[in-house]
Amino acid sequence: MMHALHKCLLFHLLTCLGQNALGSEIIHGKKVPDKLMLYMASVQISKGHTCGGFLVSEDFVVTAAHCDEDGPMSVVLGTHNLKKVNDAMRYDVKRCKYPSYVNITSGDDIMLLKLSRKAQLNDKVQTIRLPRTNDKIKEKQKCRVAGWGCNKRGGKVVDVLQVAEVPIVKLEMCKKQWKKTKFDLPANVTCAGGPNKGFCQGDSGGPLVCSGTAVGIVSFQNSVEYEHQRLPNVYTDLSKYLHWIKGILKKKNC
Repeated sequence: MMHALHKCLLFHLLTCLGQNALGSEIIHGKKVPDKLMLYMASVQISKGHTCGGFLVSEDFVVTAAHCDEDGPMSVVLGTHNLKKVNDAMRYDVKRCKYPSYVNITSGDDIMLLKLSRKAQLNDKVQTIRLPRTNDKIKEKQKCRVAGWGCNKRGGKVVDVLQVAEVPIVKLEMCKKQWKKTKFDLPANVTCAGGPNKGFCQGDSGGPLVCSGTAVGIVSFQNSVEYEHQRLPNVYTDLSKYLHWIKGILKKKNC
């Protein structure tokens, strides 16, 4: 799924990285069991799935800033199957975009969504932990990424949440690989993914989860013809935004 956002500002990035750089596919993933990943949120425009997100408190969902498309936005919680959505699962939202966000090339790709009412935590809806400032994720550590996108290149969008295991890629190595495409990664990002697993451009806004903690937000990926040529997936590093997040969660407003 392509997000038609900031078309002029993103033209250079999309030209270099491929026209599906902001898409949403979980490659070689598997169905998420009903009792796991209960923090996952479907961010929707006009009641159509647009991005992933994740619940971090009863009042707020985290997603990517580039998911801020025109149209009425809402969040769906409490289901892994987007064909099984009722009004009780849907929440209108107020958008709290990171103040310095301009476009995906400059980073700061993070947005909080304040829910119109508190989410009721139960056996279908739960929050996920945020990282601590001094948390370190290790190179090659096995983490997870999930979403509702296609499960193979050229495939159809799926209705049931899919998850894939991805290894952490050392940031210095990630930067060098991206540099070969004449693109410098923005600040405050982390990288993960292998040649045949992860998101094929990713389900934007969804979490990178390591040891039960959300450490990143799906931001962008390179799009090339063959899976083995793909560069590491790029995520917003949540640990760099904890002060801003906690400030909003405390005052319950942008």
